[in-house]
Amino acid sequence: MQGHFVENVRKDSPPPSRHAISRRQFVRQTSAVALGLTYLNSPPAVHAKQKTTLRVLGTDVTLQEDIRRKAEKDLGIRIVFEPRGSAGVLQKASTRPESFDVYEQWSNSINVLWQANAIQPIEKSRIRRWEEINSLTKTGRLFPKMKIGAGDAPHRILHVQGDGTLGEEATEGLSFLPYVHNVDSFGYNTSIIPQGIPYETESWGWLLDDAYRGQVGLVNEPAIGIFDAALAARANGLVDFNDLGNLTRSEIDDLFTVLIDFKRRDHFNGIWNSVPQSVEYMRSGRVVIESMFSPAVSTLNGMGIPVTYAAPKEGYRGWHGVLCLSSKTTGHTRDAAYAYMNWWLEGWAGAYMARQGYYISVPERARQYLTSREWDYWYEGKQARTDLPGANGSIAVKEGSYRTGGSYWERLGNVAVWNTVMDSYEYSLVRWYELLTA
Repeated sequence: MQGHFVENVRKDSPPPSRHAISRRQFVRQTSAVALGLTYLNSPPAVHAKQKTTLRVLGTDVTLQEDIRRKAEKDLGIRIVFEPRGSAGVLQKASTRPESFDVYEQWSNSINVLWQANAIQPIEKSRIRRWEEINSLTKTGRLFPKMKIGAGDAPHRILHVQGDGTLGEEATEGLSFLPYVHNVDSFGYNTSIIPQGIPYETESWGWLLDDAYRGQVGLVNEPAIGIFDAALAARANGLVDFNDLGNLTRSEIDDLFTVLIDFKRRDHFNGIWNSVPQSVEYMRSGRVVIESMFSPAVSTLNGMGIPVTYAAPKEGYRGWHGVLCLSSKTTGHTRDAAYAYMNWWLEGWAGAYMARQGYYISVPERARQYLTSREWDYWYEGKQARTDLPGANGSIAVKEGSYRTGGSYWERLGNVAVWNTVMDSYEYSLVRWYELLTA
């Protein structure tokens, strides 16, 4: 899937600018779209209660059957989920906006979708819980002195500006609805690798440690895996970067020279495409350390496999989920899309995602659906007072354990870089494909 995506990249097209992507079509249509002014004095439409079919394109991170069934029941609409690998999701969404109604993935896809005219502005006035959404995506910070991190922190590309660019100045039009988010790092099997100390000894550099040669896994996603690899290479002093969130072509060449050399020496034993695949890599013993997403760690712990999700001293890679409207979505289907997006912020879904280790942009709504013990562990970073269930009901957290990295505020305050589409994005795709085939 990744290779197919790279092969279809236009080599002659310039890379998107990360903070000033303009759409002439948007400017021409400003009077029609009016950035949501049409609905400023109107209540949310009720047409979504009709048996409309809503097509949601995204990844298996959030497109889960329990969520689909619950949303259908609550909203009274038919919902069709189409989960794909992240590269395949972005390719389809950016080239075929007529094939979906709602898009969900990560904020690093926004600039690509916006430049491709694949999404339309979301009318802020139709988001019922907008005032309750926390400050992370509005200002980049959860508390005044919080470190924001390099790259496309979500608040930098949230609002549609008057000239059609994306920026952080508040307007009535949004490029995406902020919802699920988290910080990512790597997981390691503590029955083989000694337990490290969060923020002190745990390091991205472990991914490129010769001690684990032949037992290392990476995520097969160029816009994500490249930052895991860059953090690891920099931690070991193998390369350096002027701006971790926007690598130059020469810096990318330096990085991939290192990575390809490691791959040819059989350092990597797998480059995974999905969370279940990453679980199987670790469960089977194929790897003892790998790039991971939070649900995979919870799943493995529930199996009795002692995997720790590291809190690297260099900082996390942060990501923020997005819900977007296809540029082709209109009428009753558009009303249903708003109902679905609003549903995500009502609490139940946020609690469901919390049990997989994810956060939601309206934490207090989710808190109403979590026990005090769940809230204390997942959000406050306190010791688990009892065994705690994961989203599927099986035990994901053992009594007495702590969430690595601490509380929500501590973890999000230690982001080294956000998932980002760099100025050198297209070139990085080509080099990533070379890594896969080396």
